[in-house]
Amino acid sequence: MTDPVTPYVTLSDGTRMPAVGLGTFGSDKYGPAEIAEAVYGAVKAGYRLIDCAEVYGNEDRIGEALGRLFRVGAVRREELFVVSKVWNDHHGCVGEACVSSLAALGLDYLDAYYIHWPFPNYHAPGCDGDSRNPDSKPFSADEFLSTYRQCETLYDEGKIRAIGVSNMTVSKLEAVFPSLRVRPTLIEMELHPAFRQKDLRAWCADHGLQPVGFCPLGSPSRPERDKTSEDIAAMEMPVVKEIAARHGIHPAAVCLKWSRQSGAVPIPFSVKPAQYRMNLACLTEDPLTDEELTAIDASDADCRLIKGQVFLWEGADDWRELWT
Repeated sequence: MTDPVTPYVTLSDGTRMPAVGLGTFGSDKYGPAEIAEAVYGAVKAGYRLIDCAEVYGNEDRIGEALGRLFRVGAVRREELFVVSKVWNDHHGCVGEACVSSLAALGLDYLDAYYIHWPFPNYHAPGCDGDSRNPDSKPFSADEFLSTYRQCETLYDEGKIRAIGVSNMTVSKLEAVFPSLRVRPTLIEMELHPAFRQKDLRAWCADHGLQPVGFCPLGSPSRPERDKTSEDIAAMEMPVVKEIAARHGIHPAAVCLKWSRQSGAVPIPFSVKPAQYRMNLACLTEDPLTDEELTAIDASDADCRLIKGQVFLWEGADDWRELWT
């Protein structure tokens, strides 16, 4: 079977970026070794974008997989687009965090480096959803800009080739954007048929920010602490299932097609070769029709799955306060 060819998008600075990637957050279900093996297999299958993060706790094993790929000649470094993110407890030492990620990944530079969350509110990995850190505080434009300035220094030094933001809102972006010397080219956001983020995506289109969609399948394997009884599963939405049946494909493929055809770069996670191969192949064949895209858009349930409640500060009782 011929491996599919990765599609590309062009960022506002002229950089070509793969239009689909492999996420590497294993939730509570997959360990670093499994995820590293998925990275190895996915790159050999045609993936060229690998979305990593310090807090995922697996960059060293992913680095070993990348090293193996380079040694066997499966891919050259310049053919990959490798991303990492600074975690909340390192907002005051971004340079050290980036150097640590580079060392773990075995790389000299990152193609993009994100500020994972727009505030330094920290929680221990794997903590209960009801956990709260007494040091948490609301978003501060000044604090964010201090963190961002450190990313700009890394950019100047050539350690990173683009700056990204993540888990932002329009109001937060408007508060900081005029003060940024090196403009970000990427923004990660939760994005799937049940949560379209229309206003945020429109703002990003006007300001040269390429959306990168996490949870593009509705994150069915997300940690239990992030699940509520009100959540809507994107792959179970009637319109998604109807379109899948019409095309003779899995509902996951419909979600990914919608994401890519809506202008986002989806980064689905899977450790199973059949799944990550399908996730890549479905984006280069049998596109959804305009009518099908419109039907999905009309069914938006405004259902945010990654609510971030563990980041709430004293006096804040509702996760929605994080997203104002």
